[in-house]
Amino acid sequence: MITIKPLRGLRPARELTATVACPPYDVLSSEEARALASDNSLSFLHINKPEIDLPLDIDTHSELVYRKGRENLERFMRDGILVQDAKESIYIYRQTWQGHQQTGYFCLSSVQDYDLGRIKKHELTRPDKEKDRTTLIDTMDAQVGPVFLMYRAQATLDNFLDGMTRVAPEIDFISNDTVHHQLWPIDDQQQIDKIIKGFAELDATYVADGHHRSAAASNVCQLRRSRDPHTNTDKAYNFFLSVIFPHNQLKILPYNRVIKDLNGYGAEQFLTRLEEKFTCEPSPARIKVSQEHTFGMYLDHHWWRLIPKDGLFDPDDLLASLDVNILMQQVLEPILKIGNPRTDPRIDFIGGIRGNAELERLVDSGAYRIAFSLYPTTVEKLLCVADAGEIMPPKSTWFEPKLRSGLVSHLLLES
Repeated sequence: MITIKPLRGLRPARELTATVACPPYDVLSSEEARALASDNSLSFLHINKPEIDLPLDIDTHSELVYRKGRENLERFMRDGILVQDAKESIYIYRQTWQGHQQTGYFCLSSVQDYDLGRIKKHELTRPDKEKDRTTLIDTMDAQVGPVFLMYRAQATLDNFLDGMTRVAPEIDFISNDTVHHQLWPIDDQQQIDKIIKGFAELDATYVADGHHRSAAASNVCQLRRSRDPHTNTDKAYNFFLSVIFPHNQLKILPYNRVIKDLNGYGAEQFLTRLEEKFTCEPSPARIKVSQEHTFGMYLDHHWWRLIPKDGLFDPDDLLASLDVNILMQQVLEPILKIGNPRTDPRIDFIGGIRGNAELERLVDSGAYRIAFSLYPTTVEKLLCVADAGEIMPPKSTWFEPKLRSGLVSHLLLES
């Protein structure tokens, strides 16, 4: 049984929504965020990337950054840029991008469901990033970035989404990344009850993107309970902001890898090592990986197609047969000696939204020596891994389009 709740969302004034809403905090560097918000004093980046309003050399984990975020949030509320809805609502959120459409529920998910494993994970978190989000939420008294969740498609919930989006949305705009965003607030109690009942029939929801935000929500809940002499399960800190989509509407792009060196090998020596495990086919043009268990490799201005030789991995082993694991266990770890990919400075991860041209640019610039492009992990495999209680390697999935921040925020002030 999955528990969700409506919320009195904190939202931009309708005419300001397109100006305020911004990309999520973790897809932009501080430098990129500064540039994007430099001529937009209303950008939500001033709240979810508050270091952009402080000196360039500021430590992004400084207490000053979190206090600045709260100061900016309070200013946006005081100036009427952000306004809290009078009634509790569940918001239907639709994104359309490059012919792909996904529609889900903007609502509150239960921290208890997360703690008990009913909201299932597929990645580990990094302590530093978890602490960062925990401190931000606790300092701001608000959750300003939703967790991206999914549920196994269910007729009742899916049909409700279809029915409620046949009328004109309240919010309708196209962001500068060409994603079309639409929002329908649902404040009728009977309709809200139907949605809550539909989720109560589910055994689980799944984290698609936002492992650190969901872990941080759990941490804040524990902190608030420890400080609150009148704690109860209805208080705002027991829930976290989420958007929950049916799984069959979601799109995963590849998460590619770039490496800074060849671990002392020359290019020919490295290819010789690879040929022990893969059939290596040179390609006259940029490779688009179009099937599972095939890899693209860019080295010395040339593309190669890598196909694992028979017996290299067990196709019946859920984890071992993931392409991210095949690459890690057969190339990155034993040949290139990449250690923990979460902490090894020699590896970086490039979201598939940037395309293979970005891999070429990074390698040709000299910043990296070699790049690997992968076939995207499927949603079904992600669900199977989560259901099995297993963990994927870091940076296994890149969901696109990303959720826009600032459309709906969740205040904890009443807690």
